Amino acid sequence: MNLKLGVDVAGAHNLLPKDGHGSSSAFVELHFDGQKYRTTVKEKDLDPVWDESFYFNISDPSILPSLTLDAFVYNNVKGTNSRSFLGKVSITGTSFVPYSDAVVLHYPLEKRGIFSRVRGELGLKVYITDDPTIKSSDPVVNMARNSETSPKVQEPVKKSEVRHSFHHLPHQTQAPANTAVPAAPPPVMRYGYEQIKPNPPPQPPKLVRMYSDSSSQPVDYALKETSPYLGGGRVVGGRVIRTDKASSTYDLVEKMHFLFVRVVKARDLPSMDITGSLDPYVEVRIGNYKGVTRHIEKNQNPMWNIVFAFSRERMQASVLEVVVKDKDLVKDDFVGLVRFDLNEVPLRVPPDSPLAPQWYRLEDKKGDRIKSELMLAVWIGTQADEAFPDAWHSDAATPVDSTGAASTLIRSKVYQAPRLWYVRVNVVEAQDLVPTDKTRFPDTYVKAHIGNQVMKTKTVQARSLNPLWNEDLLFVAAEPFEDHLILTVEDRVGPGKDEILGRVIIPLSMVEKRADDRIIHSRWFNLEKPVAVDVDQLKKDKFSMRIHLRICLDGGYHVLDESTHYSSDLRPTAKQLWKPTIGVLELGILNAVGLHPMKTRDGRGTSDTYCVAKYGHKWVRTRTIVDNLCPKYNEQYTWEVFDTATVLTVGVFDNSQLGDKGSNTKDLKVGKVRIRISTLEAGRVYTHSYPLLVLNPNGVKKMGEVHLAIRFSCTNFANMLYTYSRPLLPKMHYVCPFSVMQLDMLRHQAVQIVAARLGRAEPPLRKEVVEYMSDVDSHLWSMRRSKANFFRLMMIFAPLFAVSKWFGDICMWRNPITTVLVHVLFIMLVCFPELILPTVFLYMFLIGIWNFRYRPRYPPHMNTKISQAEGVHPDELDEEFDTFPTSRNPDLVRMRYDRLRSVAGRIQTVVGDIATQGERMQSLLSWRDPRATAIFVTFCLVAAIVLYVTPFQAIAALIGLYMMRHPRFRHRLPSVPINFFRRLPARTDSML
Repeated sequence: MNLKLGVDVAGAHNLLPKDGHGSSSAFVELHFDGQKYRTTVKEKDLDPVWDESFYFNISDPSILPSLTLDAFVYNNVKGTNSRSFLGKVSITGTSFVPYSDAVVLHYPLEKRGIFSRVRGELGLKVYITDDPTIKSSDPVVNMARNSETSPKVQEPVKKSEVRHSFHHLPHQTQAPANTAVPAAPPPVMRYGYEQIKPNPPPQPPKLVRMYSDSSSQPVDYALKETSPYLGGGRVVGGRVIRTDKASSTYDLVEKMHFLFVRVVKARDLPSMDITGSLDPYVEVRIGNYKGVTRHIEKNQNPMWNIVFAFSRERMQASVLEVVVKDKDLVKDDFVGLVRFDLNEVPLRVPPDSPLAPQWYRLEDKKGDRIKSELMLAVWIGTQADEAFPDAWHSDAATPVDSTGAASTLIRSKVYQAPRLWYVRVNVVEAQDLVPTDKTRFPDTYVKAHIGNQVMKTKTVQARSLNPLWNEDLLFVAAEPFEDHLILTVEDRVGPGKDEILGRVIIPLSMVEKRADDRIIHSRWFNLEKPVAVDVDQLKKDKFSMRIHLRICLDGGYHVLDESTHYSSDLRPTAKQLWKPTIGVLELGILNAVGLHPMKTRDGRGTSDTYCVAKYGHKWVRTRTIVDNLCPKYNEQYTWEVFDTATVLTVGVFDNSQLGDKGSNTKDLKVGKVRIRISTLEAGRVYTHSYPLLVLNPNGVKKMGEVHLAIRFSCTNFANMLYTYSRPLLPKMHYVCPFSVMQLDMLRHQAVQIVAARLGRAEPPLRKEVVEYMSDVDSHLWSMRRSKANFFRLMMIFAPLFAVSKWFGDICMWRNPITTVLVHVLFIMLVCFPELILPTVFLYMFLIGIWNFRYRPRYPPHMNTKISQAEGVHPDELDEEFDTFPTSRNPDLVRMRYDRLRSVAGRIQTVVGDIATQGERMQSLLSWRDPRATAIFVTFCLVAAIVLYVTPFQAIAALIGLYMMRHPRFRHRLPSVPINFFRRLPARTDSML
């Protein structure tokens, strides 16, 4: 098979003028695998169009991923027969696709050097073909193969189209494979809506940019940058090119127009049944959609106050009908209707005041007005409208529920996580305990619990009725405080048998709060018997038992309710310790494409998805788009940023609460995206399509892509720079730190409290959603994670290994010229030691400046290769997804235990070897080996005398030259110091 690389040079846009007259005469020079071709010259054109095709021979297909296609854009200078650089594009072999998947992509031109000045984009279509009728281009640099003589070449593009749209877009019939166009859902019954015959208009194609740098994982799992049309204009290269002068607060999402209908109430409705009663409801109908309110039994003056939102792009009618009907067992009766011409509906854009509802007279079937009236408000608005979050949407509806209870499960919502506190209970002592058995001293301990959190002190076996503990018990509590602190003093009478001696209940609202490490004054609390006693005994024991406590709400800590690696908030609980904000984070959730079906409905796969975003105390949830594998959300949210070392998490879930099963099933996770704020440039708009990668027992799987627009705006540059000098966590974490075990326990309790509080909202944010967004299982054992962390550690030490190998080559004189230069540099640094530190810092400065041109242009994303998720063994995945404690059969658990023992055995050997080397260092002066210690002590005395009388530069020069001596003066045996060190004793002889 003779493979060829085809390159279609479509055109360029917005090139830099270089001829001194505001223009350029551009041509493109292509380099690949030792072959070079050139296009024709387009005279005096900053937006040239070539439409020329070239074909390169691929000499060895096995090395294709390591090859690079370079496209250089030059300006032709006629007078001097020379050329000037306009920009370049480098595309690695991992980005080459077959012809059927290839589209024209516009690559931003890159600089050739640090001081180069370029701008513009180059449109290329690169593909691999094995068509035998295609011959490689003639090896003539000055000639280009005409596109008319090559098959399968895209039609030329008119320059006016390029200038009008700013970019050369592919035709609608040639949409990019990685740019999915959302399709309308088929006809189904939806909650409050009945979709009859949807016929959505075709969607315009979106421009997708591929990155030039190679990816370490499959292309399908890589990040894709897009250039969508948003509310503020077209996004190109992180900048918004405004096409509309009107400003909008929703400028990170596509502007969507909705027809809003607010049905408030009705009055003077006629009686329809024989009994004179009326069960009215309202049906709002437009084209293929209709929205239905709940019916109100036996009421002629009902009130609904419900808002319906119909997507403007799906409306196919020009008349809106609002019909009032009477609910009946057999057939609903017609009461009256109101018609609206959509051409006369007003347009409302915030901050305009809300449209006031008006009374409208109803008409009967003949068109005559009747006495009854209906209060309505009808307007056209966008997703920036105040009524948008609480409205019933035509694209987010479910099968009709007469109670309307399911409508709350599909609405968008903003949640505020509860304010969490650490509760510190210092149990000091108890006095005058009265045990039931007077013949023995009690074995006492204190049990404390707040809600579901239970903690115990150690058991004191003192021969006294005044036990002493002096222990700290830690809890997590959330405002408003609903649970009390309950402490009981119990006596361990026998194995498994405890007896309560006394109890005290302390409301948390009465507990003192602190924001620093000041001492909290202790208090004595009376202990009461938990059972009823007679009056005389109560008077006798009323003040007999008491407990000494020191209780406070610690507000100087940040309550960790998520994984420390992905923290979205690092502020302490006490608000008086909060620092001023440094910026604003804006998130636009645009759409999702190519979602994997999560359920079956009417014999076909579908999904009812919604998105959840979490940052700080603010959680947001988009509306649920029902029965759609390519949903469009277009919702925008904003957060205040207090620290750049935080992470925004966006998750996509399938709503399983719709339908017959109800709340018994869990919402299914589709995938999530993490974005670290410190990786974002201030003021830049990041529009990317993020792959939703999920690891399941069968391996890693792509569940679709979610399209996001993100912008971080810095409001105080000085404060932002100052945050890099502050500690990551509040002061109390360092002054009075918690142990690792305490942090894990408190984090688990905090997540449970947050999940319980958010689960009580409407619509509820379910427990499985909160746990998935908070990464509660990130601390559990996983062979895959252990391997990934090991290879990450090896990548950290890789530069050190490379330097060690390079120094070894220097010492072995593999390259004599390099070795001589290193000798000269070494002698110079020894003679002028004051140049060592300036040289090191200057070298790091130059490396940083050099790497600036290769800096990442997009946020980091989950990498399957770094995560060791590509070639993981199925049994390791099954172990990772096993419950805790395990639920597998004993034979499988025994096999995994033996495997873990073998891995631990290797780790044990490495740890033992490291300990042996350290013990040998200690034995140099311990006289464990008297002869070795005597030799070393004598050597130290001689070395001290020699170093005293000899200049340090001479000693350093001799040592360096000795280490880098020629191989002719080396021996294959180990050196004397190494032999001496290996003979030193260690404590391995004392090991059992």
